Amino acid sequence: MKEKILNILRSRRLTPPSVFEIKLALRNFSTKEKIVMLVLILTLSVGILGAWVELQKKFAAIVPIEGGSLREGIVGTPYLVNPILASSDADRDMASLIYSGLMKPDGKGGLEKNLAEDYSVSEDGLLYTFTLKENLSWHDDKPINADDIVFTVNAAKNPAIKSPSRANWEGVEAEIIDQRTIRFILKKPYAPFIENGTLGILPKHIWKNATPEQFSLSEFNRQPIGSGPYAVRKTERSSAGIITAYELESFNKYALGEPLIPKIKIFFYNSESDMVSDYEAGNIDSIGSITVSGVQKLRRAGRSLKTLILPRVFGIFFNQNKSEIILDQNVRLALNAAVNKESVVENVLGGFGTALNGPLPPKITGAEESETSFNLEEAKNILEKNGWNYNEETGIREKRVKNKPTAELAISISTANTPELVKTAETVKNMWQELGVKTEVRLYEIGDLNQSVIRPRDYESLLFGQVVGWDPDPFAFWHSSQRNDPGLNIALYANKTVDGILEKARTTNEAEARKDKYLEFEKEIIKDAPAVFLYSPYYLYVAPQNLKGFDTETLTTPAERFANIHKWHLYTAMVWKIFVN
Repeated sequence: MKEKILNILRSRRLTPPSVFEIKLALRNFSTKEKIVMLVLILTLSVGILGAWVELQKKFAAIVPIEGGSLREGIVGTPYLVNPILASSDADRDMASLIYSGLMKPDGKGGLEKNLAEDYSVSEDGLLYTFTLKENLSWHDDKPINADDIVFTVNAAKNPAIKSPSRANWEGVEAEIIDQRTIRFILKKPYAPFIENGTLGILPKHIWKNATPEQFSLSEFNRQPIGSGPYAVRKTERSSAGIITAYELESFNKYALGEPLIPKIKIFFYNSESDMVSDYEAGNIDSIGSITVSGVQKLRRAGRSLKTLILPRVFGIFFNQNKSEIILDQNVRLALNAAVNKESVVENVLGGFGTALNGPLPPKITGAEESETSFNLEEAKNILEKNGWNYNEETGIREKRVKNKPTAELAISISTANTPELVKTAETVKNMWQELGVKTEVRLYEIGDLNQSVIRPRDYESLLFGQVVGWDPDPFAFWHSSQRNDPGLNIALYANKTVDGILEKARTTNEAEARKDKYLEFEKEIIKDAPAVFLYSPYYLYVAPQNLKGFDTETLTTPAERFANIHKWHLYTAMVWKIFVN
């Protein structure tokens, strides 16, 4: 029988065997032959699979592909989705998605070109010239040109419009060279000026007929038209007319390429607890600006917590005009040494932050981070050497001066009535009381704190946060000319050496030389101890685990988490490299 089968196969050696012939052959194989055949087939299959894998590694690549949608929750309500009017996080978040500027944050602490194809700076630092990319479009398909840029800058400068960005453009003239070229003329050099290029640009054809008084009332603040990565597709409102959600769609003519996630829906919440509940119920996929306590409540699986560096400085700023006690530099140094900042970061921020020893956030100057100055025994020694003795009965240090009543070492801390700041104030209060300092915490609602406490400088010490850019320019916070409202020098600090350093730093175009100036500035501040610098908190962002392309590491404002949103993606595919651009 076997011979007969072989003869049949020989007679058709050039023709592939039929299924019948294969079955017939296999039926007549011995058990040993079947095992050999199976081993050969498996070996061949493994070899082919291995070769395919190697070919994939060598000639194929994983690439992002378009698809899916994202639902994000934000606490707050947008009222002014307009880059020159935005004043809340909700406003700024939406403006960053819908509008684009000449420049944009790169997510790494630097800037990159957006609407701008190129720019140049004159040697004297007074002229900044930008060239627009070709064929730029608004969401309504109208072309973008130099008129739009100059219109936006002039609107931001207009005092009647009351733009929060106005101070950045004072003394700056904008002129049109041609329809793709704009020049900004400064009265004096200002090295961080390039950051002004991130201002979102308004479409002149939409806004040109609005008077300054109508700017904040226009419906285009709620139904914005920009040139950013996403355009408004639909708006949802409550029965009272308040916006509860924006449905956005990707803009196929965005200057940096159409985003890979076609649809994004932003939901707005009255409180973080409502937002967290909706997240746990699976109604949203990501959460912006979540607090540590909010993170601790999350139980839903499939999330990724992004911890981003946010250049904010929180500290207790001393008002030496309000308290004779803290006029003494030794008292200020002792108060600083008595605060265990690492413990504050752990207890208040859950470890999501960096302890500070000076007025600049970590990584700003490029210098190695120094250890904080906590040393309770040293703090006690400083006070005792300066006549502040511990009263065992009251637990408070006292100082006796001839012909004067006995002075108690007492201080009050004023701050906003928010959970994080209240906990910080109470933590520091306990540390200072261990030193023998009578400490009172005074809490205010944010509006009242700004109007009744900060503006009139009515506090002995103020627990507060300062927002510092990546090219920080601490002038507004520490130059003596900024001591009175509306200046931001809340420590009422005056030091001629520091004034000179700050004035020189902001006119120095060379980045490394500017960093050296910031280091000089920081050393002077630490020596004078006008504040107890506490921490720089991380920005916490909850994203879906399958979100890829999120490469942001640092941001100046929460809205900058969207800086590279055009690169975010939910899906990938294996593609031969010859087909990858």
